[in-house]
Amino acid sequence: MARARITIALYLTYALFAVLLNSVGTVILQSINTFGAAPRSAALMDGFKDIPIAVASFLVASFLPRLGFRRGIMLGLVLVACACAAMPLVASFWMTRLMFVTVGVSFAVVKISVYSSVGLVARDGRDHAARISLLEGVFMLGVLSGSWLFSLFIDPKAPASLGWLDVYWILAGAALAAAGLVLVSPLDEQAALRPRSTVIDDLKVAPRLLRQSFMGAYLAAAFLYVLIEQSFGTWLPTFNNKVLNLPSDMSVQAASLYAAAIMAGRFAGGLALRRFDWIKVLSFCVVGMAVVVLLALPLAHMGHAATTSWANAPLAAFAVPMIGVFLGPIYPAINSVVLSALPTDRHSAMTGLIVIFSALGGTLGSFVTGRLFGWLGGQSAFYLSLAPMAVLAVALLQLRRSVARPAGSGA
Repeated sequence: MARARITIALYLTYALFAVLLNSVGTVILQSINTFGAAPRSAALMDGFKDIPIAVASFLVASFLPRLGFRRGIMLGLVLVACACAAMPLVASFWMTRLMFVTVGVSFAVVKISVYSSVGLVARDGRDHAARISLLEGVFMLGVLSGSWLFSLFIDPKAPASLGWLDVYWILAGAALAAAGLVLVSPLDEQAALRPRSTVIDDLKVAPRLLRQSFMGAYLAAAFLYVLIEQSFGTWLPTFNNKVLNLPSDMSVQAASLYAAAIMAGRFAGGLALRRFDWIKVLSFCVVGMAVVVLLALPLAHMGHAATTSWANAPLAAFAVPMIGVFLGPIYPAINSVVLSALPTDRHSAMTGLIVIFSALGGTLGSFVTGRLFGWLGGQSAFYLSLAPMAVLAVALLQLRRSVARPAGSGA
């Protein structure tokens, strides 16, 4: 019962942060409409959450076991609750930026704490992989539900209305409720503590982890995964609009199918990883991604009437996002593999590295695909994703061989 309660608390916390982190686009739009923010200033909103995530991950990862993971999660949730409550009370553009800074710092603490906590409650490697996959699936569920939640508070007839800020009362209440659930959910954190370690010892953990035999293969796999995911996620609306000739609103709506597909893939992956070895599941996923690209992209060549509704939308608009079904299980699975290969007192530092390298891969993935879109066009850019998929398959096989060998003593 205690294991189930802390698991539910972790999932609810992660879903809440998914809603907040992925509300940037909506907040940018509403800040322009209601606060009169300049588009150039509003466009910098992403940086107010992404930079604090990376910086905080680097600074706190090694020290969180001393604070305690439950305390870290509760602290992050309380800070977010205060920031959300301040949004309708202050109602200004600068408050939106402060809110995202708070969310970014809190998410860094929460993600490291949540990932490390999963290592404390998982029974074995397969259970760990399944839990991480389901956790990331819940995150995608939060992404999808967040868009609908915000839309309920936006008045299309009065775009300058401040009524949309009332959604933050619900989010503040959800954060406090999640913090309360964490408070009453026991978690034995002794295994995460490094006995007789000093602050200097804690600072050395992350650099030593970089010398582990599996780190090269893991970093390559993680980087390639995020590059592929962000390439499709960031540029799919543009592909829908410029290549498939969908109207702008439908282009964005069709892209949400990609997030739904990733969510479905992670839930399915969580079940599959309980029964099968992770390398078999992920090898199947890489092959599945390539098949979707090879079968779905040619559909974009098919002639079709002007799209006016979903009833006459081209088949490619539904087929291309299905790459997410096969893409979804990969990221949580490889994270679980490296965490399971380490003692639990290294999970906090390793998760900090995961957050930082994921951010780097996502930024570069979006940049590279954007350049390819400009040079070669949308279809060619997506076809070229087959190259990183092939390298990803090699990296996964190398990761399997590396984690099968005994971990180095340096960490």
